[in-house]
Amino acid sequence: MAQSYDYVIVGAGAAGSVLARRLSEGRQASVCVLEAGMLDRSPYIRIPAGFVKMLHHPAFMWPYKSEPAEYTASRAIALPQGRLVGGSSSINGLVYSRGQAADFDDWAAQGATGWSYREVLPYFKRGERRIGPGDDQFRGRSGPLPVTDCDWPSVLCEAFIRGSAELGIPRNPDYNGASQEGAGYFQRTIHKGRRVSCANAFLHPAVREGGVDLRLHAPAECILFDGTRAIGVRYPHGEVYARREVLICAGTLNSPRLLQLSGIGPGTLLQQLGVPVLKDLPGVGENLRDHYTVRIAARAKDASSINQASKGWRLGLEIAKWMAGRPSILGLSPSLVHVYWKSRAELKRGDLQVLFTPGSYKEGQAYVLDDFPGMSCGARKQRPESAGFVRARSREPAAAPLVQPNYLAHESDREVTLAALQLARRLMRTNAMAQYFVQETLPGPQVRSDDELLDFARRRGSTAYHFIGTCKMGSARDRMAVVDPNLRVYGTRNLRVVDASVMPQVPSANTLAATVMIAEKAADLIRAAAPQGPGSS
Repeated sequence: MAQSYDYVIVGAGAAGSVLARRLSEGRQASVCVLEAGMLDRSPYIRIPAGFVKMLHHPAFMWPYKSEPAEYTASRAIALPQGRLVGGSSSINGLVYSRGQAADFDDWAAQGATGWSYREVLPYFKRGERRIGPGDDQFRGRSGPLPVTDCDWPSVLCEAFIRGSAELGIPRNPDYNGASQEGAGYFQRTIHKGRRVSCANAFLHPAVREGGVDLRLHAPAECILFDGTRAIGVRYPHGEVYARREVLICAGTLNSPRLLQLSGIGPGTLLQQLGVPVLKDLPGVGENLRDHYTVRIAARAKDASSINQASKGWRLGLEIAKWMAGRPSILGLSPSLVHVYWKSRAELKRGDLQVLFTPGSYKEGQAYVLDDFPGMSCGARKQRPESAGFVRARSREPAAAPLVQPNYLAHESDREVTLAALQLARRLMRTNAMAQYFVQETLPGPQVRSDDELLDFARRRGSTAYHFIGTCKMGSARDRMAVVDPNLRVYGTRNLRVVDASVMPQVPSANTLAATVMIAEKAADLIRAAAPQGPGSS
């Protein structure tokens, strides 16, 4: 016999973890969470540097790839996504970055009423526990998710920040505060050297309190409806029913696919798949966006880089330090320093980002460190205009979706990416960096002209894993909107999408912080719609 709960949540990633905790608090509602993957027990999860062991491991990831595209040299780019409890927050780069205040004002102006910066700031604050300096007007101190500063000393990082100041880019001690622009250290979701995923911070405490039934290896196959009212979810082991609402938190690449397989999406696509059309919503799966990132690298000297510390007896020392709770390379995020800046001086707000790491990777190998001392920079546009799509390939739920990000298709994306790469090169060659810089190894001094550098970007750039937009939030007047500002799927009842897929545009940042904020705000919206009084469940 199928069980029923007040809420059924599809996906135990960042958003699903937050929702499960907030909706079950005080045992006011019963919650079932369906997670396609495994429990987050691997020791590599708690070790921040352990992400390199998981990033392409099929046990932890959805092994998706992009379709070849013109502006990325006809490559199929790996687009892995977390498939385990905690989702991508269990395997990501650990950076906590909200974005610019104007990002969320843009959302509101585009039809996401109620999502301006002033209106979402309380939800950013509610989710975080800022450990370190910061203006409490902007920062939260008592939330479940710890946000800390880098504790690993690096002369390379300090030189890079001093070099930024040479170019007129000031040090900013808190880019999540009053203003984002400037250079400084990334804040991260690491506490006492250990990764803190959203599962650690939100979901597991809720499960222990007894209000959440977490079901593993339970990929959702389709949403069950009574007319247009969502009543439950089918998965390989049976069906589970929702007395109040079904909440889709499967992520930007999987949430639209689940809607499409359930009869909600572009009518022509559904007909091609042989799926009965419940609601023709042309925006489902469209508006896919991501930060396309290009890395340059250089050989270093006279300074300790992560490359050296990760070899031989030095690695043994780093392991011992990490186990003793001391600063160690095992407790680092992949990128340590940020530069948020403008491609042109006349712009009112920053439009590019450079990331610095006191380490470098072997050419063509994902996160395999070079054998010599090195350092590297990532470069990207903050708010890309290029948009792609996600589409189910067949009615078979296990079939990987067709994913086409269309990276660099928009001319402005190519222009700003080029400007970001040029800035990264200048930052590597400042006076402050001169005593450590030997030579550029990637793309190398032979790449000189703008056309050559842009060609390098086309051939070597990749995903930042910041997928958004495929269940876009917007007003009823927006034909491509999938959910309304309360995150309810248009044309249905008791069905919401709550994850990064609802973002109308990429924030000028990594997407974890904004995803947690969305789920925090969604919890209030959902509770406000719940029936009140005795026996309401």
